[in-house]
Amino acid sequence: MSGEDAGQLAEAGPEERILAGLDPEQREVATTLRGPVCVLAGAGTGKTRAITHRIAYGIATGVYTPQKVLALTFTARAANEMRNRLRGLGAGGVQTRTFHAAALRQLQYFWPQAVGGPLPGLVEHKARLITEAAQNMRLSTDRAAVRDLAAEIEWAKVSMLTPDTYPVRAARRDMPLGYEVRTVQRLYQSYEELKTDRHLIDFEDVLLLTVAVLEEDERVAATVREQYRHFVVDEYQDVSPLQQRLLDAWLGGRDDVCVVGDASQTIYSFTGASSRHLLEFPHRHPEARVVRLVRDYRSTPQVVETANRLLAARRPGPGSTPGSWATPLHLVAQRPDGPRPSWNEYPDDEAEAAGTAARIQDLIDDGVPASEIAVLFRTNGQSQAFETALAEAGIGFQLRGTERFFNRPEVKQAVVQLRTAARAAEASDEPTRLVRDILSSLGYSDRAPRSTGAVRERWESLAALVSLADRMAEDAAARGEQFLLPDLAAELERRTAQQDAPVMNGVTLASLHSAKGLEWDAVFLAGLSEGLVPIGFAETADEIDEERRLLYVGITRAREHLVLSWTLSRTPGGRPTRKPSRFLDGLRETQPPRARGPRGRGVRAHA
Repeated sequence: MSGEDAGQLAEAGPEERILAGLDPEQREVATTLRGPVCVLAGAGTGKTRAITHRIAYGIATGVYTPQKVLALTFTARAANEMRNRLRGLGAGGVQTRTFHAAALRQLQYFWPQAVGGPLPGLVEHKARLITEAAQNMRLSTDRAAVRDLAAEIEWAKVSMLTPDTYPVRAARRDMPLGYEVRTVQRLYQSYEELKTDRHLIDFEDVLLLTVAVLEEDERVAATVREQYRHFVVDEYQDVSPLQQRLLDAWLGGRDDVCVVGDASQTIYSFTGASSRHLLEFPHRHPEARVVRLVRDYRSTPQVVETANRLLAARRPGPGSTPGSWATPLHLVAQRPDGPRPSWNEYPDDEAEAAGTAARIQDLIDDGVPASEIAVLFRTNGQSQAFETALAEAGIGFQLRGTERFFNRPEVKQAVVQLRTAARAAEASDEPTRLVRDILSSLGYSDRAPRSTGAVRERWESLAALVSLADRMAEDAAARGEQFLLPDLAAELERRTAQQDAPVMNGVTLASLHSAKGLEWDAVFLAGLSEGLVPIGFAETADEIDEERRLLYVGITRAREHLVLSWTLSRTPGGRPTRKPSRFLDGLRETQPPRARGPRGRGVRAHA
C-alpha cells in the first residue's frame, strides 16, 4: 500500500475501512446485507473473511444490531475464530455458535415455560447407554462396535427417523457388525427407552426438542424470531435435514440468511450431511444473490492446479443421486509459484512412514516449523506407523481427532493444579519454569518420550499446555508486560469453556476428515492406494465421489509443499498387490527411474 493510499484509508470512515482489502467478490458478499445470499466459496478463498466483514459492515452501517445476528458454525473452534475476527472488526456482541450450542441455550431458557420442570440431563457420550441396550438384547459389542452403533443412531436422528420409521430408510444401508436392520431398530428403541427412563437427552435430542418447541409454541417462536433477525451459516454443505429444519424454524418464513459453502468439500454424508441444501438454495430462493469466491489465497499455483485437475476428472456414475453433481468451482491461485507436488511409491507401509519422517526432517532443517507440517491419512489405524517413525526420528508430533482435549484426564488434573498454584502464587520471575515444575509431576519432561501410545499422548497434552504458557509469556513481553500464573489460569478457563484446545510445536497426524478446516505449509497425503483412497467399502457412485472430495480436501490443506505417497504392500516383504489410487490417474507426471528409499528399500519418486 502506498503512502497516499494509507493516508486515505486512515481518513476513511469505519465502513470504508472494513471493506478495504477485500477483493471484488468478497466485497460483494460484504455489501449485500439484505435478503437471501448464497456464497459458493472454494477452499482457501477467504470465506470467513468475507462473512465476518459482511457482519461488521452491516453493524457499522446500522443495518444490523449485533445482538440480533446469529452466526452458525459446525465446530467450537470455527465459532471461536469467527468470534475473535468479529471482535477485531469492532463487531463484538454477535452471537457466534454451533447449531448445538445455540439450540441448547434456547432450550435451557424456554424449557420451564414451554414444557415445565427441569431440562433433562445431557448425555455426553452414548457408549454407556448403547452398551447397556446391547447387553439387554444379549448382543456382544466391543468398543469399535459401540462406536459404529452410536454413529448409526446419530445418522437416524439427524435424518429425523424414529425407531418406527428407521427400517424403511435404512434398508439399503450397511448395518454395523452386519446386523439385521430390525436388530439395529430394536437397539435404537431400547437406547431411547433408557434415556427416557433416566430423564436424559442426547445432542441430537437438543436439536429435535428445540425444533418441537419452536414449531408448537408460537410465543416461544415469536420471542426467538424477535431476538434473531439476521442469520449466517458457515459450511452450509454440511447441514443435516434436522439442522435445516431448525434453521427454518428460526427463520420463520423470513429470508435474511446468508449461507456459505462448497459442495466439493462435502465429506460427512455418513453423518447425515447433504450438499443438497446448498445446491438447491437458489431454487428455493429464486431472488437470492449468488456469489462465487474462486481466488485461492492459501495455496501455490502448483497445489491449486492439482486440486482443480482432481475435481475436473469427476464423472457421474450409474445410480448417482440426482442433483448431487454440481460443476466444481475452478480455483484461481493468487500466490507466487512454489515447488511442484511430489509423488512417492514405497514398497510397504513401514518404508512409507520412515521415508515421510525423513522428508519431514528435511523440511524442518530448511526452516519449516514442525507445527506447519501435517501427515494426513484415510483411517485412524494408519497413524501408528507414522507415530513410530517420527518418535524414532526424534520429531515431535500431535494427534488430532482423538478425545476432546479438555476432557482428557491428564488435562483436567493439570488445569486443577495450575489453578491452585495460581491462587497461591506471588509474582515470579520465571512463571514458565513454574508451569514446567507443576506439570512434571503429571508426566511432563522437556524431552519427548520415544514411545508411542498412552504415554506419548499424555506427554503431548502436557506439552501443549507448556507451549501455551510460553506463547503467552512471549506475547506479554512483546507488550512490555509481565506474564503471571493467574493469566494462564484465566486463559485455560476461557479455553475450557469454548473447547479451544492449544497446540504444541509438533507435526500433526490426522485423518482426512479431522483435517477439514485446517491448513499447513506442508502436507503429506499418505496411503493413497486402492482400498484406502477410495476406501474399500465405498461402492456406489456417490460413495466413490465422496472419497474423491475427501482427497480434494486433503490437497487443499497445503499452502506450499504437497507430498503424495502410496505403498505396494502392507508389510515388509509382502506381495506387492496394492495399486495407486485411481484418483491419481491424470495427476501424476511421467515416472522417473526408481530411487533408493530408507533402509535401502526402493522408493519410486515422482517430481
